[in-house]
This record gives sequence, C-alpha cells and structure tokens, in this order.
Amino acid sequence: MSIVSQVILKADDELRYPSSGELQGIKSFLDTGLLRVKIAETLSENEKKIVEKASQELFKKRPDFRAPGGNAAGQKQYNQCIRDFGWYLRLATYGVLAGDKEPIEKIGLIGAKEMYNSLGVPLPGMVESIRCLKNAALALLSKEEAEETAPYFDYMIQYMS
Repeated sequence: MSIVSQVILKADDELRYPSSGELQGIKSFLDTGLLRVKIAETLSENEKKIVEKASQELFKKRPDFRAPGGNAAGQKQYNQCIRDFGWYLRLATYGVLAGDKEPIEKIGLIGAKEMYNSLGVPLPGMVESIRCLKNAALALLSKEEAEETAPYFDYMIQYMS
C-alpha cells in the first residue's frame, strides 16, 4: 500500500481527517512520484543486465556456491538462484514505487528465512547476493535515484541477516 492509502485508512479508522503531518507526508510522496517511476522503469528495463552483473559479482566472490556441493552447483540450482535475483529486484522496485518497505515485507520477506533454512540455503549467501544485486542496480542510477533506491535493498539485507 502506498502512503496515501495508509494515511486514509488510518484516519478513517480513527474517524478523523488526516493530520497536517500526514498530509505533508503525502505531499512528499507525490513530489517524488516521477523520480520513483523513472527508477522503476530503469530497474525493470535492465533486469537481465542487473541480474547478470550481480550473479557474476556473487560467484566471483563466492566460487564455492558454484563448486560441487554448493547451493548453485547444478544447472537447476543455478537457474533458481538467478530466478531469485530477479525476484528480489522486483521486490526493491515495488518498494520504490510504493515509497514504502511494507510491500517488500508482505510480498516477499515473510517466511523467506524459514524457506531458505528449510532448503539448506545459507542466509549469509542470500545476504551477499542481495548486496551484489544492490550494487548492480545502483550502478545504473543517478546519485539521486540511487539514494532513493538503496534503502529498499538495505531493508532486505537487514531482514535476511
């Protein structure tokens, strides 16, 4: 949900009008709307490039993941890893569009730790992969866009740590 929806629902639950602070939050959200849309376009249009660069960085840092017995050793496991890169990039994009971390948590992170643990995927490796994804994505953005986008990747990194 966007900040607009959150403010409206909260005010309605409390049978009141939005406060001036809440309205200022909405104004800030709307003022950054074009920037957030531009970021989302850049990330979605460059998904393959970002995922490729991030996976190369990860496997260069952690060749053991591709080695026999590693979590991305076989072609199936490698493809699943690449799929997850795209999924985390989409989550960051959803957060940027919403201007909020809530979609990231609700859509993608709740239960993720448990799932990876049950599959035997080391969480430090997942955290490192999201860092690589962040680096690859931010490299395509302007400084202002990167500053707007980084907190969403950081949120995922912190959640998975």
